[in-house]
Amino acid sequence: MTDAIARASELLKEHRESIDRLDAILVYTLAERFKRTQAVGRLKAQHDLPPSDPSREQRQIERLEWLSKEADLDPEFAKQFLTFIISEVIRHHEKLQK
Repeated sequence: MTDAIARASELLKEHRESIDRLDAILVYTLAERFKRTQAVGRLKAQHDLPPSDPSREQRQIERLEWLSKEADLDPEFAKQFLTFIISEVIRHHEKLQK
């Protein structure tokens, strides 16, 4: 194996290890976020508040689009990602109200 291939293999390994750490951070961050939204859902259910808050959701999407631009992440991807998360949160909130 040439030195260039060996170095490329080492860099690939380092990148993959970094990706694995970031994946773990994403999973634990999402878990923490859903714990918080479950608490919000229980509070809404206890006080007979609607499971969805469209104006807040829109503000969150706009905020995430802005953050994604700052972070050099595709804003459309960020919007789709948050829209999916919000729909899951609303689904959980609706379950709590039954």
